[in-house]
Amino acid sequence: IQLQESGPGVVEESQTLTLTCSASGESASAVYKSWNWIRLSPTKGPEWMGGTDVSNRKYYNPTHNNRASITTDTAHRQLTLRLNSVTPEDAALYYCSRYLYLRNSYVLFLGRGIQVSVSS
Repeated sequence: IQLQESGPGVVEESQTLTLTCSASGESASAVYKSWNWIRLSPTKGPEWMGGTDVSNRKYYNPTHNNRASITTDTAHRQLTLRLNSVTPEDAALYYCSRYLYLRNSYVLFLGRGIQVSVSS
């Protein structure tokens, strides 16, 4: 499986950051369970942003004060994160992760990540 994050490398402060993760190459025997957005910053460390599961339920980190919105397409092949009113504290390396049941095991796949900076 390949997870590819895409989006702007720089976003202006107070604007909305939109990132997309595309999944490809998944085995036909894999069972999708959920996928999520995670970020890593030098000041805050790793932080879960939110995610969605096979029932299309959405989960969010409450510390972001409802600024985050996560959507997925009907085939669960593309995951989008929108984070509005960004501040310099939102600058981080953003990853998407996908949780699958594969060959009698639960496996977590991680994309390469996309670096996001916030300009003021």
